[in-house]
Amino acid sequence: MIQDLRQQYPKDVYFGLFENRKLAEAYNTILKQLGSNVDGRLSADEKRRAHILLFGHSWGASAVVAMSRKLERAGIPVTLTVQIDSVAKPFQNDWLIPPNVLQAVNFYQTHGLIHGRRQIVPADPAQTTILGNFRWEYKGEPAECRGFSWRGRLLSKGHTEIECDRKIWMQVETLLRPHLPNPVATQTNSGEPHLRPSGNDGYGAQHR
Repeated sequence: MIQDLRQQYPKDVYFGLFENRKLAEAYNTILKQLGSNVDGRLSADEKRRAHILLFGHSWGASAVVAMSRKLERAGIPVTLTVQIDSVAKPFQNDWLIPPNVLQAVNFYQTHGLIHGRRQIVPADPAQTTILGNFRWEYKGEPAECRGFSWRGRLLSKGHTEIECDRKIWMQVETLLRPHLPNPVATQTNSGEPHLRPSGNDGYGAQHR
């Protein structure tokens, strides 16, 4: 998905992919992209113009919230966060969305040894809109999962299925696009993202 977006938005948009443990590296990259000077400081105008979109899966989804909280302390707004089957690391809080986030959405599944956060809530409902907590169900393994390790597919079946499912990443892309400039490739946008939960019921893109 990120490779496709990079081709469609070669200018004015930075798409980064970071391991969940490299929070400091991702944070410094964001500051650099926003135009920070040599000492890492941003002007009030640079902070105001920030247009940051964050998304991740599992520990990466928890890192999205941790990154948003770090940006909050720096006075930097976040336009959108997307969590996919979020699993919090020890001493991390992945369910309370900080007030510098404008919109947030959560996708999760409930099967297997590892399953995601069922609900996220805003620290300040007046500042943050939760677009939804969407349960994702699988009646059969997505074809894209066949290339994943058998251990993951056996021990954390649902967690792996939601990670490799192309449909979930199409939902992420649908959420991102209204916040991006016009792409190089021709496309049509419907405006607000259309969320379609299926069944019965590394992170980061930034535009400035």
